[in-house]
Amino acid sequence: MKVVIVEDEIAASDNLTFLLNSIDDTIEILQVVDSVKSAIEYFSKPSEVVLIFMDIHLADGISFEIFEKVTINTPIIFTTAFDQYAIKAFKVNSIDYLLKPIDEDELSEAVQKFKNSSGREGSLNTQISGMLQLLEANKKEYKATYLVHHRDELLPIKTENIMYFYIDIGTVKAITIENKTYTIDKKLEDIEAELDPEVFYRVNRQFIIQKNAISNIKQYFNGKLIVNITPVAKERIVVSKAKSTTFKNWVNT
Repeated sequence: MKVVIVEDEIAASDNLTFLLNSIDDTIEILQVVDSVKSAIEYFSKPSEVVLIFMDIHLADGISFEIFEKVTINTPIIFTTAFDQYAIKAFKVNSIDYLLKPIDEDELSEAVQKFKNSSGREGSLNTQISGMLQLLEANKKEYKATYLVHHRDELLPIKTENIMYFYIDIGTVKAITIENKTYTIDKKLEDIEAELDPEVFYRVNRQFIIQKNAISNIKQYFNGKLIVNITPVAKERIVVSKAKSTTFKNWVNT
C-alpha cells in the first residue's frame, strides 16, 4: 500500500513512518511533504498513492488550502492536536482523524477501516467544508495580556508588545518592544501553549520569539541557524538543524 505523509515536523513524520511500518510491512512511504506549497506541487502530478496522512496545521498554513489549488480524490486520514471533543465532532463528517501524539492502536484501526472501506461517503469537498466550519467554531483564543509585577504595581502588558520570552537562570523573562524586562511567573512551556503560533515560535529550549522581532537569520554550522532579534538578546539564539526548515517556513508566511 503506497502512502504519502503531509507533515511539517520531522519527529512526527518519522514517528508516523515507524508506526505504519510496524503495523503493516506492506506499506510503502512514497513521499513526505512538509508544507502547503510542496503538497500542492506534489499532488499536481500523477501519483500511485492510495492513502494520505495529512497534518491539519502546516508551517505555511492550514492543509485545507491545498484543496483550493488541486483536486485530491485519494482517501485522507488527518492528524491534529485538537482535543477529543473536536475529534468526535470531526468524525461525524466521515473522515478519519488521529489525535497527536498518534497512538499505534488507533492508527492500526484507522488503516484497517480504510482497507475495509470501498470509499468515503459524501464528497471530499463537502467534508472539507464541514471541517473548516468546525475549525472556526473551535478556534482557540490566544493570550492577549500578561499581568506582571513591577515594583509595587501590577502592570498589564499586551502580548503584541512582547518581542520575546526567555529563561534567565530558571526564571522566565519577557522583553517588550521598548526593551523593558518583566518577570513572568510561568513556565516557558505554558506560555508557548498560550501564544498564537502564527506570531510566536519556540526556537529552542530557552527562547520564544515574536516574528516581528527578527532582524536577520544567518547560516550556522551543521545546518543550524542563528537568529538576530530586536531588542538584542543577551545570548546567541540558535535554531537546530531539525527545526531550521520549519522555522524558515514560519518566518516566510
